[in-house]
Amino acid sequence: MQIRNFIKVSLAAIAMIATLAACGGDDDPVVPQPNIADVAKAQGFNALLAAVTKAGIGSTFTNANAQLTVFAPTDAAFTDLAKKLGFADATAMVNALPASALQSILTYHVLGSKKLAADLIAGGATQDTAYTFANAPAKLRFDFTNGVKITDAALTVATVVTANVPASNGVIHAVDKVLVPPGVLNIVQMAQVNPQFTSLVSAVVAANLQGTLSGTGPFTVFAPTNAAFAAAPQNLTIPQLTTVLTYHVLGSQVLSTQIPFGTPVATVAGQNITINTGTPPTIKDTTSVAAKIVAVDVRASNGVIHVIDKVLIPAL
Repeated sequence: MQIRNFIKVSLAAIAMIATLAACGGDDDPVVPQPNIADVAKAQGFNALLAAVTKAGIGSTFTNANAQLTVFAPTDAAFTDLAKKLGFADATAMVNALPASALQSILTYHVLGSKKLAADLIAGGATQDTAYTFANAPAKLRFDFTNGVKITDAALTVATVVTANVPASNGVIHAVDKVLVPPGVLNIVQMAQVNPQFTSLVSAVVAANLQGTLSGTGPFTVFAPTNAAFAAAPQNLTIPQLTTVLTYHVLGSQVLSTQIPFGTPVATVAGQNITINTGTPPTIKDTTSVAAKIVAVDVRASNGVIHVIDKVLIPAL
């Protein structure tokens, strides 16, 4: 009887040990979930991490006490931005841009709380970023009708290509474009990054005005779209083109809230335009057809851009 009891107890003990072994035991080390920086490295966001390092904000991505949302541009997205700005590649762009500019660009990709895709939808059409401009958080605009699309301060649109990549201190959403914040790039650069201004950029280069419009300013530029240029007079001489382009420029920054409607305004070309109220507001030039202002307050480091649907024609 004692032998049988001993065997039963022994078998029970062996079964308990086997169960504990199968469960891993209480003393097994817990593998920590990687932080945002670790996940970004593992996922191959090399250009992003290079920019983070130069900007000196690595601690933001490794902060264990944070819960952040990071819109992480792919390496291809960084390369695309670099080429639009005239750099050979993403590495050259990161090396050339000041650390302060990179910091502004990167913090514009960060929301101050963890938001999965469903939380982004619940957050609404505009949401604050960690980047501050004009004494307020700069905002991103969201469209959720077909996935997640994000409009930045340059009026260009990024798409979330991979959502909800988890990290210990937040979440990453991979995007296919670098988001351009307000007040960092100059007027020429803001035009370069937006595909609807390729004709304008070409005209500015042809007239050799890119240096002026990249200067200190501040300026206000009424920027015609590609469609507007396609409908404009062609085969202008360089002096005529220069007059046309400077007719779109004011020698000070005039935000949409500061426009003196109904009053002649002097342009850099030395000729006046008149901006009239309406929905949308319009600009009267020397022709019978007014230009419509279709978007306002694209903020550059040296002024502001307002988008128009017609090339303004001065006296030539």
